[in-house]
Amino acid sequence: MDQKEMEFLKQKCTRVRYLTIDEIGELGVGHAGGCMSMVEALVVLYYKQMNVNPKDPKMEGRDRFVLSKAHAGPALYAVLADKGFFPLEWLKTLNRPGTSLPSHADMLRTPGIDMTAGSLGQGLSCATGIAVGSKLSKDGAYVHAMIGDGESQEGQIWEAAMYAAQMKLDNLICFTDFNKMQIDGEISEINGLEPLTDKWKAFGWNVYSVDGHDVEAIDRAVSDAKSKKGRPSMIILNTLKGKGVSFLEAKWKNNHNVTISAEERATALEELKAGCE
Repeated sequence: MDQKEMEFLKQKCTRVRYLTIDEIGELGVGHAGGCMSMVEALVVLYYKQMNVNPKDPKMEGRDRFVLSKAHAGPALYAVLADKGFFPLEWLKTLNRPGTSLPSHADMLRTPGIDMTAGSLGQGLSCATGIAVGSKLSKDGAYVHAMIGDGESQEGQIWEAAMYAAQMKLDNLICFTDFNKMQIDGEISEINGLEPLTDKWKAFGWNVYSVDGHDVEAIDRAVSDAKSKKGRPSMIILNTLKGKGVSFLEAKWKNNHNVTISAEERATALEELKAGCE
């Protein structure tokens, strides 16, 4: 990745954060922390790695993305809007009556959403099934999934992990947003996941552990995962919940689903504005 491309991706991260905070701030409440922590991975995928077409969201052979931690939908909506899957004005309607942008992603309501999700633990199973289908159709697509660390306490995650390895799904590339927090507190205090890298390796996956806010490191991991044959890949993103917005970072232990006042919204947008210009 050259310097120009890296700067482009970093600027997109700032813009996506800006749009996401503006979107949630319009409503006044939302899952801001977990949206901010996964921005870099979304940007690398949608602006560099994934084969998608905003003018043809159902394009045959397109790469897919499944947001298993679906409460972070607003960040994905910001990316899709910025890419042109739907008008930016839709972001102002987040989770309002009649919206096409519900709190949790819904493939029947939002262009560019490849799988409906909401009940934690199910998204990886869906992505695994899609990857099997892609193999059967020989369409050459890659399937990506984003799971949460709290969600990784669900048994269904590990059932899907076993099956994906059994099926040798080298077209499946998954991410864990390892921000170390869940709704009730710190992961390590509730039901710890460590050693997370070793767990995924033991389940037969290629595993990478990267700085989840480093676009270059994420891009390298995705590219390397595509070169590996015979196994699915897991990229563990070491992240900070609320990354990029000072008032969210300051309360990183309590920013899962938060109210955002008009003042906080204005402050955050001012912080992010410079990177959008």
